[in-house]
Amino acid sequence: MKFAVLVFPGSNCDLDMFHAVQDTVGQDVDYVWHTATDLSAYDAILVPGGFSYGDYLRCGSIARFAPVMAEVYKAAEAGKFVLGVCNGFQILTEAGLLPGALIRNNSLKFRCHPVDLVVENARTAFTNAYAQGESVRIPIAHGEGNYYVDAETLEQLKKNNQIVFRYAGENPNGSIHNIAGVCNERGNVVGMMPHPERAVSELLGSKDGARMFTSVLNAWRERHGAAIGR
Repeated sequence: MKFAVLVFPGSNCDLDMFHAVQDTVGQDVDYVWHTATDLSAYDAILVPGGFSYGDYLRCGSIARFAPVMAEVYKAAEAGKFVLGVCNGFQILTEAGLLPGALIRNNSLKFRCHPVDLVVENARTAFTNAYAQGESVRIPIAHGEGNYYVDAETLEQLKKNNQIVFRYAGENPNGSIHNIAGVCNERGNVVGMMPHPERAVSELLGSKDGARMFTSVLNAWRERHGAAIGR
């Protein structure tokens, strides 16, 4: 399996994401610059956190027009696996690959600390190694992580089982329905505000994020099992 970690001007979690792949699943992984026009060699595209293009205008609103995003669209439509974390989640919503929007935290403060999450959907490409309803601990680091959708869209998310993670206990940013992560209807595109790449070892305070990477490897192997001799 081959992973691409996208890099925009202002990305700062790309190294964390790169090493999380190496440390958890040991698969091939490349940094891919925002000007790239071909992602056909990759099975999974990871859109990391940071402050793409300085987060001017709105978070993710400029990155959404980067040349590489046309290829992310193609990859998502082809059923490849796409994960957006923090600023990456913001980029995916701005690009229309995921529903909703991320707005300022209701505290108007940057929040950076571990949070407890409930796994609401353990059937996506990135969560199949978790148990439904399991509690996990993964850190957040954001100032605009307040997830918002209108009432009609929220009901669609519930109906289609597109809510992937919810905050357990304290809601750190005011997100509607305590939502911390969502997916598209097919489950191959996932976005979340917490940082699983920062929770892949007990040395980091938690290894609960590691299973997001083993999950996508599981999904890839399931899809390509015959080709790799399973």
